[in-house]
Amino acid sequence: MSLILIDTDVIIDFLRKKTKAKNYFEQCIAQKDKLGYSVITKAELYAGLRNGEEDAVVSLLNSMDEFPVDGEIAVQAGLYRNAFMKSHELLLPDALIAATAKCVGAKLVTCNIKDFPMKDIAVEAPY
Repeated sequence: MSLILIDTDVIIDFLRKKTKAKNYFEQCIAQKDKLGYSVITKAELYAGLRNGEEDAVVSLLNSMDEFPVDGEIAVQAGLYRNAFMKSHELLLPDALIAATAKCVGAKLVTCNIKDFPMKDIAVEAPY
């Protein structure tokens, strides 16, 4: 059993019924992995909400652990942004999501691996 922080793009793929995302979530459930998301992901999901998606978003997020941004995560995100802003144009939301993974000890699962150049967290593509 692993703690996995799911990035926004993977959740969007699942909500849009992409087979690879559905299979990934089923695999995690079968392995009894603990799934979570950052409150930053929650904000990104609501910012891009399409008509009729809200109930699915609420249902999915209720089945996962939510990780708020606290002071430790904020500091780590600031350090990541400072370290990678010039070389990778690291966006603050991505820095906050990466910092959440580090601070809670989770593996970060994303389709956008290039957006997370940190060497001190585990980052992997789900498919």
